[in-house]
Amino acid sequence: MKLAILGAGAWGTALAISFIGRHPSTLWGRNPATMGEMRTSRINRRYLPNHLLPPQLAVTADLHEAVAGADLAILAVPVAALRDTLQQLRHCQPKLPLLWACKGFDPDSGYLPHQTVAETVAAGTLSGVLSGPSFAEEVAAGLPAAITLASPHPAFARETAHALHGHRLRLYSSTDLVGVEIAGALKNVIAIATGLSDQLGLGFNARAALVTRGLAEIARLGVVLGGRSETFMGLSGLGDLVLTCTGPLSRNYRVGQGLGRGETLAEILEKLGHVAEGVTSAASAVALARHHQVEMPITEAVQGVLAGALTAHEAVEALLSREPRSE
Repeated sequence: MKLAILGAGAWGTALAISFIGRHPSTLWGRNPATMGEMRTSRINRRYLPNHLLPPQLAVTADLHEAVAGADLAILAVPVAALRDTLQQLRHCQPKLPLLWACKGFDPDSGYLPHQTVAETVAAGTLSGVLSGPSFAEEVAAGLPAAITLASPHPAFARETAHALHGHRLRLYSSTDLVGVEIAGALKNVIAIATGLSDQLGLGFNARAALVTRGLAEIARLGVVLGGRSETFMGLSGLGDLVLTCTGPLSRNYRVGQGLGRGETLAEILEKLGHVAEGVTSAASAVALARHHQVEMPITEAVQGVLAGALTAHEAVEALLSREPRSE
């Protein structure tokens, strides 16, 4: 299977490194100067500087070249760039099967990725999402990881997961597109909460409570939107949540730490140098929860801090002062 991996950030680069041993692959990025430098140096200096690009991996800034002869496109761009990339792809290969590997909500429309895809690609295009507990640094290093490929097309999900499945990067198929996307979007918001809590020194007990009650929030909203409850106990749900809320490589966790130190959001994001999807996902999640009358107190508290309406300490107090109730 020939792959076109669109997006040369950390995740796109890691996927390209992981898949190239079994599938001819081309890595595409939109900046010609950056891609030219990567092609020469064989290093993604900005996003994944500790890993060499395999010599057989093609690198280009020409989208037509990237998708020529490809059997599958994997879009590893930020969710904010998904629509534009899909539109470009449609001009090149209008019905090329595709997966997206971004998590969150479109900051302009509030859409989940599959809603953006449905509006943008040609009718009948086979498509799905890749999601699950997977730090790019570890995938690029060849450390074991397991992720989910979810698609509304069951045969496509099974066959593509089987084709991409490897000894180190293992893929499992699902048809619960909504559940997988909601879990992937909202775990980033809960990770901000756990980073903030840890920075304030609230302890491991508090972190465990946030992860557990955060999972309950995610599942409540996800089921209302059409997701299946078992999805939230799987790789793309509990698995990704635990990783993002506890792993020091988590960008969203580090955003929470910065907020706990009293840094401004602008300072945190400048220092981070990467996209932290939870920052924009929180507002969309709160809007969805209110529309569907779903209680999401942790998400509400995180959004209050991100918007400057609450301090970190006020957000903690708001959560601690809630009335007790049955679990």
